[in-house]
Amino acid sequence: MNSLEFFFFGACFHALGSGALWWPEQDLLCVSDLHLGKSARVARRGGPSLPPYDSRDTLNRLAADLDQTGANKVVCLGDSFDDLEASQTLGEAEQLIVSTLQAGRVWIWIEGNHDPGPVEMGGTHLAEWSCETLIFRHIACNEAQGEISGHYHPKVQLRAKGRSISRPAFLVDDKRMILPAYGTYTGGLRSSDSALRGLMGSDARAILTGQTPQITIMPR
Repeated sequence: MNSLEFFFFGACFHALGSGALWWPEQDLLCVSDLHLGKSARVARRGGPSLPPYDSRDTLNRLAADLDQTGANKVVCLGDSFDDLEASQTLGEAEQLIVSTLQAGRVWIWIEGNHDPGPVEMGGTHLAEWSCETLIFRHIACNEAQGEISGHYHPKVQLRAKGRSISRPAFLVDDKRMILPAYGTYTGGLRSSDSALRGLMGSDARAILTGQTPQITIMPR
């Protein structure tokens, strides 16, 4: 499996190259910021025309991660849809993929700032969710301990072979973890941005996604 094993709050996790988080002990796969329906939302609001295949691509990658891990629990950490209308107008083919992925699994939709209303699909819709000593929510809280969140779409800027590269990344310190965005058309926020520097401790590490996930000190 294309992943990097690490420990957080005494639990063993795997950061998958896709940006998904695998918790084998709980048989749980966690993803954040799918932003399904983004191309349709951009077009609906008069933005530039984007190829309308982002939702299908995102869901197909999620299906591959579920096949690979065999997870029977899924937690989506908010902004699963690009806005509330996107959750209500998702294409029939994509709805069928979601229903197929949910079959036989515990599926938890965490509320995000893009999709605060009820998701009229299967699964459970919650503001946040706790498991053992950990809490799953969309946006990090300063006072949190043992928190897993998303929202910021963290990316890391590095220099390699004389050129600058940017890769989505997990950010992890001794009290929180922030997942990269999983959606196909999602942008990112550099780890050096003040919003992320203010949240992450001096011991923070970055786990870069891609074909070979790599761990490094979080660039500041």
